Amino acid sequence: MAVSADSTPSSDGGSIVRAEFLIEPFVEGSPGPHVKAALEACRSAGFEPDVGPFATTIDGSFEAVADAVDQLVRAAQESGATAVQVRVGEPEAAARFDDLHDALERMVNTVEEELGAPLADLDRAAKQAAVRLLDERGAFLLRKAVEAVGEMMGVSRITIYNYLNAIEKAPAGAPNTDP
Repeated sequence: MAVSADSTPSSDGGSIVRAEFLIEPFVEGSPGPHVKAALEACRSAGFEPDVGPFATTIDGSFEAVADAVDQLVRAAQESGATAVQVRVGEPEAAARFDDLHDALERMVNTVEEELGAPLADLDRAAKQAAVRLLDERGAFLLRKAVEAVGEMMGVSRITIYNYLNAIEKAPAGAPNTDP
């Protein structure tokens, strides 16, 4: 029973609410048993979760969503989750998170302005600086950001990971000399 996310009353007369949740640890492309358990708990409660790039959502009456959230949190924790973040509200309130879809683009545009050129036109040292700036701003917390930045720079995702690893290893304020 996937319930529509509109402002019409639910079948029990109550308003439709949306629960957005994020289960950690999150490994892109490889949901662990804690994520699978939470999704199965949603399905067992009668929902088909909408798995998105930033969160997973279910929509329904407050009572049904609250019961499903209780079940999914318990299932995730019992299966090894380190954290479960949940936000419950009206579906319209969730729309403000739609602005995140262009968050990476905005961050890249700002870094390109600061460095004075598109990512693809930067030399290696400047690309490393761009990766450092994007990392400091949380860009790589966004789903598929490593691949997207690699494409914009004209390098592989492995190169981006190498730059990120070099940042982690470098003492604060030290120049990056790794490839």
